[in-house]
Amino acid sequence: AIIAKDRDRRIRSLIEGKIAGRDLRAKRSARVLVPKRRKLTAEVLDALKSEELAEVARQLSDEVARKVEKLCAAAENQIHVLETILEERIARIQKGDELAPGVFKTVKVFVAVKRKLSVGDKIAGRHGNKGVIAKTLPEEDMPYLPDGTPVEVVLNPLGVPSRMNVGQILETHLGWAARALGLRVSSPVFDGATEKEIKEMLKKAGLPLGGKTVLYDGRTGKPFHQEVAVGYIYLMKLAHLVDDKIHARSIGPYSLVTQQPLGGKAQFGGQRFGEMEVWALEAYGAAHTLQEILTVKSDDVVGRTKMYESIVKGECALEPGLPESFNVLVKELQSLALDVELIKE
Repeated sequence: AIIAKDRDRRIRSLIEGKIAGRDLRAKRSARVLVPKRRKLTAEVLDALKSEELAEVARQLSDEVARKVEKLCAAAENQIHVLETILEERIARIQKGDELAPGVFKTVKVFVAVKRKLSVGDKIAGRHGNKGVIAKTLPEEDMPYLPDGTPVEVVLNPLGVPSRMNVGQILETHLGWAARALGLRVSSPVFDGATEKEIKEMLKKAGLPLGGKTVLYDGRTGKPFHQEVAVGYIYLMKLAHLVDDKIHARSIGPYSLVTQQPLGGKAQFGGQRFGEMEVWALEAYGAAHTLQEILTVKSDDVVGRTKMYESIVKGECALEPGLPESFNVLVKELQSLALDVELIKE
């Protein structure tokens, strides 16, 4: 119904105010829907049914007919997609769930937890512009507009040029204009408001055409040197919350093959120190730190046991041994028919 209403609204906007050059008739009954020389006012169009509206529009001119055909085809396609999704969902419900043998019914309880936004939480806009909260400030320290309104979020402008998602800037401008005019705006993908239309709305709202304004530093009260783009955008809080991610480990489970600590919070794993991190320590010449990380803190089985003992005894001795990853390498070489022997001098 929403798609059909939107289609009819668009058809109306195409033909409203036009004058019928001939009698516009219904296709099946040949009944006159709009007599010759009648202006297509809102009242005339209100009296027509949905299918009659499209028929009238098709008879006005070839150009209008082409546009109407395009609108109708797009609407039908959308309705078909939604109907398919609905049928799939109904089929899934009717089919039922695959339960384990001996289980007749499972009960799932979902508990909602309300959490305040905090540093480290992930938020995202509608243009792939995701990010993590770096800092939260009291309202009085946030930058504010000339009328004293504080901004709620400060986004780094460097997030726009590299990813080329200019949609977020247009959304900011359109949101500001819509808020000032007291409107709700629908701007669909591939069919959204143009730059020209947004500028017209900003002009109508009495706002700067560039969408920028002077901002004042909340801590000093002084204006910033450059004007800043401000507006209203849609920001969503994602499920990646810092409270769920925080994790620490001293000793814990190790992989059977490599003898290295497991990864991830669920496995109570360690933090992976990858190739690039190793390169960073190499670049700094941090040899002892590197040795510790690659041996006793990882897969040197004998060394890590001794390390634990020395910590318990209050000693600070580091005795690295042979990492298990070397044995894994030897076994892989043996599988390639290359015999590697360790020779003690």
